[in-house]
Amino acid sequence: MQNTISFSGIGDEAGNSIDAQIQATKDLGWQNIEMRNVEVSGFPKGNLHDIPDAAFEVVVEKLAAAGMQVNCFGSAIANWGKKIDQPFDSSLGEARRAIPRMQRLGAKLVRVMSFAVRTEEDQMAEERFRRLREVTKMFLDGGIQPVHENCMNYGGMGWPFTLELLEKVPGMKLVFDTGNPIFNEDRSKPKPWRKQDAWEFYTHVRNHIAHVHVKDAIWNNAKNDADYTYPGEGAGKVRETLTDLIKTGYQGALSIEPHIAVVFHDASVKASVQEMQSSFVEYGRRLMRLVDEINIQLNLPAALASSPHIAAAR
Repeated sequence: MQNTISFSGIGDEAGNSIDAQIQATKDLGWQNIEMRNVEVSGFPKGNLHDIPDAAFEVVVEKLAAAGMQVNCFGSAIANWGKKIDQPFDSSLGEARRAIPRMQRLGAKLVRVMSFAVRTEEDQMAEERFRRLREVTKMFLDGGIQPVHENCMNYGGMGWPFTLELLEKVPGMKLVFDTGNPIFNEDRSKPKPWRKQDAWEFYTHVRNHIAHVHVKDAIWNNAKNDADYTYPGEGAGKVRETLTDLIKTGYQGALSIEPHIAVVFHDASVKASVQEMQSSFVEYGRRLMRLVDEINIQLNLPAALASSPHIAAAR
């Protein structure tokens, strides 16, 4: 058994600026960044598919100078901010802008979603499938693999919805987020809906996973929200999931999305640049140590797990 897992992190969790994102990645000894939102001097922060061409060129230059690659791009396509009963134009435009930029960066995976969950009983599933088939074909034709995330969207309502989505949208694969089941209701079960079980979700979809987001949390009933933790300290079954991924020969990346200093979908959570960078780096170091521990338990040499990353982090 050989471990070919690599590490990365969603850059904007380490800081808004491309410089902060690169520095935090360097501090961890990593070479891959998962791009999402980014800011360069003289331009406002924006998603990689939305920033002006001049700003994008700066991102390209800085990544090249640092010797870093973009292994996945977290687009806003069909995300929880878009409704299925509204025009499709915004997501189509994002896909058209994303493809040439991803090709320029050599990024092979793009994260997409399946539109916001409706409060009405009718989730307009067939329209979701139709739209995602169109987006999936656009990316596959461009040499890019779309991966759907189990977030606050149709496919994230429970593992049966994810599997249905994969059946109805040929060619799509998954990015599994270990922490998202903790705050999402399991709509595949009878009411009253309870929060999902991360391990149950993972075991049903693991054969379709091409990318993994590492996030962990504990649901706080008192505040009706999640308290985010370091990996392995919450209810995301992170250790169990990573152990199974390693045992079954997973060859993709583990990409951290800490939510420790900031929460992407909650603008009320504020943090300084230093707090963002330091928590991002600490999260990455803890993840690497966890992977190292798992490999030792599986009688794999620690060097197979994370060298030279562990050495750089210690």
